[in-house]
Amino acid sequence: MKRLFSTSLVALAVACASAIPSTSAVASVGASTAAAVPATKTNTTITLVTHDAFAVSKPVLAAFTAQTGIKVKVLKSGDAGAALNQMILTKDNPVGDVFFGVDNTFLGRALDEGVFETYAAPGLSTVPAAYQLDSTHHLTPVDHGDVCINYDKQWFAKKHLAVPTTLDDLIKPAYQNKIVVENPATSSPGLAFLLATVARYGDAGWRDYWTKLRANGVKVVDDWTTAYEGNFTQGGNQGTYPLVVSYASSPPAAVYYSKPQPKTSPVGTMLDSCFQQVEFAGVLAGTEHQAAARQLVDFMLSAKFQEDIPLQMFVFPVVDGTKLPAVFTKFADVAPSPLTLPAATIAKNREQWIEQWTETVLR
Repeated sequence: MKRLFSTSLVALAVACASAIPSTSAVASVGASTAAAVPATKTNTTITLVTHDAFAVSKPVLAAFTAQTGIKVKVLKSGDAGAALNQMILTKDNPVGDVFFGVDNTFLGRALDEGVFETYAAPGLSTVPAAYQLDSTHHLTPVDHGDVCINYDKQWFAKKHLAVPTTLDDLIKPAYQNKIVVENPATSSPGLAFLLATVARYGDAGWRDYWTKLRANGVKVVDDWTTAYEGNFTQGGNQGTYPLVVSYASSPPAAVYYSKPQPKTSPVGTMLDSCFQQVEFAGVLAGTEHQAAARQLVDFMLSAKFQEDIPLQMFVFPVVDGTKLPAVFTKFADVAPSPLTLPAATIAKNREQWIEQWTETVLR
């Protein structure tokens, strides 16, 4: 998922867990696709291609190198969609060995293009089934987060206006000219919010909803940074819109990056609006370092890497039982039933939905 971050605030976050598949079931899949990779030391250097929002602590990557002898070169390639496009265009001569950053909005396309080799990581036995969206095991879930509408608690309190709690509330006169969203053609959270409305209102109703939202003064910008930092009243530039499409982990991020840190987050989450995102990594087909690439994918499901995720990328780890930082456990909002759509449905309709959205909202 292309996640758009500013230097002062990153955001993404949380969804609910589900049942865990049995270890024997995953082991059976692994046996039929790829054997577990032994953690033997080598002197190999591999390239991890990813989006610009990827972050990992240097000591964590150093621990992987110390454990395996494998050095990792990180190649950031812009927006997640652009980075995936690059992998598709270069799949006959891959520019890297592992790719991190495919999310469920682009999962179907990634699988259809044959960019990744089959590999069932042994660590999948610790990942809830809700995040294992690729039954073919070309892509391994690494983190998850919900795109949601955030609101400025202080603004609504000062205005003595009730905080909206449902998507339907946003088209009421009381919330005219109060929400800023991202363009789904240029922004991952913008696309996720579009998909949330499709999931909620269906093919027959989502365009009518956006027609009413447009009439109620929705503001559209190109990216998350412009929306959150530039237009949101709790953003860095103290904008004029008290509602913004961002993430369920914006509340802990707002606390974490404040000095001094407040006892309560100034940002809240409209949980009715949340759309679940899951982010994946995979071994690029045609890599000359297959064994080393598989070890890096395995490492992404290790406790060391999973525990590093929340405060590096402000998303939640997928491995069940991973220890979370206190700022997450205290301030992150959890959507009890985030909106979702099947990856195949998204892949089939994504471009058409974006074009229809453009005609409805911008033209």
